[in-house]
Amino acid sequence: MGDVLVVQNSRSGGPARLGDWLAEAGHELDVVLAHDGAPLPDRLGHDAMIMLGGGYLPGDDDRAPWLADARRLVGQALAEGVPLLGICLGGQMIAEVAGGEVLGDAGAPENGSVPLTIRPEAADDPLFHGLPPVVPAVEHHKDAIIALPAGAVWLAETQACPYQAFRVGERAWGVQFHPEVLPARIREWRADGFDPGEVYATAVADEPVSTPIWREVTMRFAALVAERAACAYETRPRAYCQRA
Repeated sequence: MGDVLVVQNSRSGGPARLGDWLAEAGHELDVVLAHDGAPLPDRLGHDAMIMLGGGYLPGDDDRAPWLADARRLVGQALAEGVPLLGICLGGQMIAEVAGGEVLGDAGAPENGSVPLTIRPEAADDPLFHGLPPVVPAVEHHKDAIIALPAGAVWLAETQACPYQAFRVGERAWGVQFHPEVLPARIREWRADGFDPGEVYATAVADEPVSTPIWREVTMRFAALVAERAACAYETRPRAYCQRA
């Protein structure tokens, strides 16, 4: 099947169950521990890319010097139609590279399992179509997207942070939440102003609902990766695969 570049931006912020689901679909993950000094490739030669979260803004090059290379690869994926998923910091990076705006300490922070409202624009989206009107998702952020790129499709929202999910072009998705996270991970997070026990209990209660939904969304992304990989073995021009 396909190979997926996964950029890890913090020690504990790995692909987790998202990686398990992609492996289940037959894909191989190339996880680059960028936070630990592992170099990112000069060019994106993979069939897809996932940009994970981390405690940075997309342009925090002074604190995280690898982010400049990460933005370059995101730009290449957007330009070439490579399937791309950005989570939390990764979603903010897609928005910023594509011309949107991200702000640190924006609005009310979100932590733990939060109900997302799926917007009408998601009805024909390749990943978000057919989801329930309200879906629980795990959040952990205080920075936020404050303006989507021109032409982006707005897919999901919360009252505290409107831009929870969006699509740029045909194959790039950014999400503010963490579809890869199980409730146990929440216990490792520090979040001032939240009761840890209550946050964890809510996530445990929501997990049987949220897990099948985010697994299905991941499998839809996996299908796009498989399509991209198949193009590499066909004689059709790469531009055709970008449009398909």
